[in-house]
Amino acid sequence: MIFEVTIAPLGEKSLSKYVAEVIRIFDDAGLDYKLNPMGTVIEGEWDQVMPIIKKAHEKLFDLGVTRVSTLIKIDDRRDKKVRANDKVEHVKRILKERYSQK
Repeated sequence: MIFEVTIAPLGEKSLSKYVAEVIRIFDDAGLDYKLNPMGTVIEGEWDQVMPIIKKAHEKLFDLGVTRVSTLIKIDDRRDKKVRANDKVEHVKRILKERYSQK
């Protein structure tokens, strides 16, 4: 499964220190993830990843935040195993083919 998650405190001007705390939790859990400017993509199974997302969500409250927004997108493909990088590379191949024909 591929998850994309954004965990952010509401009402804060700077998010970097909170993002760093979330990433530390992902690191400590041994998750396979990739940070991007708008969130984090995680590869793993439901029962492995969801408790860690919950832990990261709760961590912001432990840091004194009074309101947290957590957005989760899940790509659950069951007919074959697909990794996040595979999806990106497939699009790049299509674009390369398209532009090489011009």
